[in-house]
Amino acid sequence: MSASVAIIGAGPSGCFLAQALLKADPELKVDLIDRLPVPYGLVRYGVAADHQGTKGITRQFERVFERMGATFIGNLAIGEDVSLDDLRACYDVVVLAAGLPGDRSLGIPGEDLDGVIRAGDLTRALYEHPDAHPLPKLGKRVVIMGNGNVAIDLLRILGKTPDELAGSDFGAGPSEWLAANDIETIDIVGRSAAEAAKFDPVMIKELSKLSGVTIRVEEMGSAESDNGQKKLDALATVDGHGTGPRQLTFRFGLTPEEITGEGGNVTGVRFRNASGEAVELACDSFITAVGFAAAGHLGRDDLVASAEDVEAGALAPGLYATGWFRRGPRGTIPENRADAQALATRILADLDAAGADAGKGERDGLTAGRADLVDYAGWKRIDEAETADLPADRTRRKIACRQDMLALALQKSEEING
Repeated sequence: MSASVAIIGAGPSGCFLAQALLKADPELKVDLIDRLPVPYGLVRYGVAADHQGTKGITRQFERVFERMGATFIGNLAIGEDVSLDDLRACYDVVVLAAGLPGDRSLGIPGEDLDGVIRAGDLTRALYEHPDAHPLPKLGKRVVIMGNGNVAIDLLRILGKTPDELAGSDFGAGPSEWLAANDIETIDIVGRSAAEAAKFDPVMIKELSKLSGVTIRVEEMGSAESDNGQKKLDALATVDGHGTGPRQLTFRFGLTPEEITGEGGNVTGVRFRNASGEAVELACDSFITAVGFAAAGHLGRDDLVASAEDVEAGALAPGLYATGWFRRGPRGTIPENRADAQALATRILADLDAAGADAGKGERDGLTAGRADLVDYAGWKRIDEAETADLPADRTRRKIACRQDMLALALQKSEEING
């Protein structure tokens, strides 16, 4: 089979899908298209900068381009530079693997106050995404709303001393920002009871390595399942940890009702506990880490709502979705692998049933006249620059400016070949 496949998004979901498709049929023409000049999406800009072991998955993804024949087309925004309809006209199969870039809202009064910070905005700035906003001022008292792994990542990072950032890929700007923060207290709050929190227990145990904090867990409660007990056991290992000056406090069973403020700035958050009593926490900044949303991204919600078989990833004939774009903001990188493998089986079956054999036109019309598109060789020039002459305590020095990335990637004019 020599059918053509375009995968929109070169993050884990897209790379896993390309890997599964090309393993099953090496004759496929697979293009991974990304709006950024660099691949790997969530691994580069979502996985915490101090979790280098997780980022090692990119070595597997490199083989997709270097050995399996997938093509990378970077700096091409589908829905902006090229319409989805025009893209579909050029490929037998189009797969949306672009994730969910928006932050979910709490839907309570006060979310527009200064000092209310979305977790996605903050992590993009910390991990030096080229479209990130400047890092915000947090103040002495921080409240984090959410008990998922993103919330725990932020808790851990904000609790670290400068020396504890060693071995990460935090850049100079984020490193200086973290060192300059004068945070005294961080309250991390969840709606659910502790046993139902969404964090991975391993993430909690990692907090016991922090040297500059004191950790307290309020109202852990009891567990009714083995999984819930594992979470309580993890919390018990860090409750009372440390004597450092930065106080980290876990609070559970609190539903946010209103963010309060003065002069346009946040001053506190009002919650309701399980008994119906009002609880208020004072803060200088309120970080919401309550999940991600489509935010109009590629018309995702309408496509999913009208899908012919959303559970299988089939949106319409020749159009598919995988990863968070398909199932919403849940699941880990390994779950994205399983999702992609199942979708590859469905796509190959559909292509076989349709008798597709390079049935669609070439993509040359989409890329014609675009001298600013980045191929895999261009990405490798960026990669080499980011990993050369590093400080002894860092694994990478990211280039955060899109124009600087493009200048490096396009030093040599190389045609993108399918």
